[in-house]
Amino acid sequence: MTPKPFPIPPKRPHVMTHHGVARIDNYYWMRDRNDPETMKYLNAESNYLEEAMQHTKPLQEALFSEMKSRIQETDSTVPEKRGAYFYYERYEQGRQYPIFCRKKDSLDSPEEIILDQNNLAEGKSFCGISGIEPSPDGTKLAYLVDFEGNEVYTIYIKNLENGEFYPETIGNVSGSAYERIGVEWANDNKTIFYITLDETLRPHKLFRHEAGSDPKEDALVLHEPDEQYYLFCNKTRDGKLITTYHYSTNTREVRFMDANDPTSEMRILQPRIEGLDYNAAHHDGKFFIVHNDGGAKNFKVSVTPQETPGKENWMEIIPHREDTLVDYVDSFADFIVVYERKGGLRQIRISDADGVSNARYVKFPEAAYSVNPESNKEFKTDRLRLRYSSLITPFTIVDVHVNTGEWEIKKEEKINGFDKSKYALERIHATASDGAKVPLTIAYRKDMQKKDGTNPALMYGYGSYGATIDPYFDPNRFSLIDRGFVYAIAHIRGGYDMGRDWYEQGKMQNKRNSFTDFIACGEHLIKEGYAAKDKLAAQGGSAGGLLVGASMTMRPDLFRAVIAKVPFMDVVTTMEDPTIPLTTQEYSQWGNPKDKEMFEYMLSYSPYDNLRATDYPSLLITTGLNDPRVAFWEPAKFTAKLRELKTDDNLVIFYVNYDSGHAGASGRYDYLKEIALDYAFLLDQMRIK
Repeated sequence: MTPKPFPIPPKRPHVMTHHGVARIDNYYWMRDRNDPETMKYLNAESNYLEEAMQHTKPLQEALFSEMKSRIQETDSTVPEKRGAYFYYERYEQGRQYPIFCRKKDSLDSPEEIILDQNNLAEGKSFCGISGIEPSPDGTKLAYLVDFEGNEVYTIYIKNLENGEFYPETIGNVSGSAYERIGVEWANDNKTIFYITLDETLRPHKLFRHEAGSDPKEDALVLHEPDEQYYLFCNKTRDGKLITTYHYSTNTREVRFMDANDPTSEMRILQPRIEGLDYNAAHHDGKFFIVHNDGGAKNFKVSVTPQETPGKENWMEIIPHREDTLVDYVDSFADFIVVYERKGGLRQIRISDADGVSNARYVKFPEAAYSVNPESNKEFKTDRLRLRYSSLITPFTIVDVHVNTGEWEIKKEEKINGFDKSKYALERIHATASDGAKVPLTIAYRKDMQKKDGTNPALMYGYGSYGATIDPYFDPNRFSLIDRGFVYAIAHIRGGYDMGRDWYEQGKMQNKRNSFTDFIACGEHLIKEGYAAKDKLAAQGGSAGGLLVGASMTMRPDLFRAVIAKVPFMDVVTTMEDPTIPLTTQEYSQWGNPKDKEMFEYMLSYSPYDNLRATDYPSLLITTGLNDPRVAFWEPAKFTAKLRELKTDDNLVIFYVNYDSGHAGASGRYDYLKEIALDYAFLLDQMRIK
């Protein structure tokens, strides 16, 4: 069945002139969500998608059932000791959200449910929890909730002794859709610290609140006035300090105060210096500092006294190395952990408490993998809890015994019907246009990969902010791999994969390297027979959406289909507007278009500005109406302009989640349905069942 003609929104030419260059944007008006035509267009796109994808409904349902059948619908995390309690999360079959629980003193003790997110979500179309923190003595719980998907959180405080909630709530609080952050307790068990947002949703003010008091009386502890800086609050692992991080793209400042005295003065560890990036871990009256002072591009480690912490007193203990990036340091009572990256893979260095003696590295069993620390709340311990996986190895929670190196497996994720022996993992390299060797991690099913140029392939990338996309396990991908797909992650420039220089080569005036790297990786998959020339697809989200959008406009012939999730498509126009979230903080990432040279460079790759009359791949593009990071109008405008200019009949559909933000659906089953739509689109365009 041929779908009805796609929506054609009205054109209202809007002229923008900068540096003598006039750009006409016919769809600029879509920025106004209060304009009736805007919602009319979004609704028309939703109706068009429904009709265009109607014939794939059985496939979507099959994919959803497949993905759901792989997971343990009733499941629990590994309990973690915090004070007198073991805390954990569990899921129940048929329910969307986790239940937060604890047991006192022993795992044999009765379970206490401290928060059931399913109850919070009743009657809501979105429910996201960021920070969830018990007080040190376990008598209270503070947590952050977002019911809109816009990452603007509200704090609630619960009395865990009687189950009652304190009367106050605190709104406009900074949190994250991706991490459990946003609130910290002082050691008096009644004071919390939180950060509020400015009008552009920039975290900028730290407040102190006492449970049971009126938030209007909360004390302002500090304000970060510089619009290029974010503010973040944390408690050190030893529980002794409350710290704040003030950070821009390339500069950071740390401040600290006594967690035992919530009204004490906040001290500066080292005043900010443009270009000086550092982070700190507290241990026994001193700080371990990871920093780039003195030209240490890949960072080095120093130690400094807490009383005189400025950089004039930083004593180097781990020098800068050209082949090894230092990420950060973790401190425990009897050992120090340094997280590094070498050859594109994370390395974990453990030493005695001085950071030097008896240094050794954790060994990992595969050629490419993903490993991250769990929260490791216990300071006095002889174990380091890690989460390990690879593209073909399900998540495994292990306790590494730091004195022996022994791995104690606490939990292996059970994937129903999964047999690892059927699959292969490879680490290969493509040659970029300037000769750089770009790593790719790929997975496929052994009995279906012919390496003769006939397999379909999906290539994923990100390449921005120094973020590293490690090859972690995702059971949903096997709905593609089991249909003959090769799954590939392109570790392109713009991430930290191969060190700080790898990042620098993929930002500002070097940003185009990210796109040409991605293109080179796609060409390599075809050349080496991993992928069919007419069956290569690309996927990316957010800044990764920019990646696939720019790659698609540069080389539209390379891809059969593209999935662009919440994509950053209109680079110049967005970066010209300092009133919207993220703009001012990201001038040092993308550039400031007020500068003529940067304006011209950004204009050279901005996907929206580089659409032209030619054939393009099939495209699924998505947005969340409440997305605070990439506004819905960017993918909306791109969809309309692409359809206006393209010369082919390939399908372009635009998915709008009216109830979510940047991270998509909040419920686990709703999230799987969104992935099922992605994969149904891909399989349909590849003519694969």
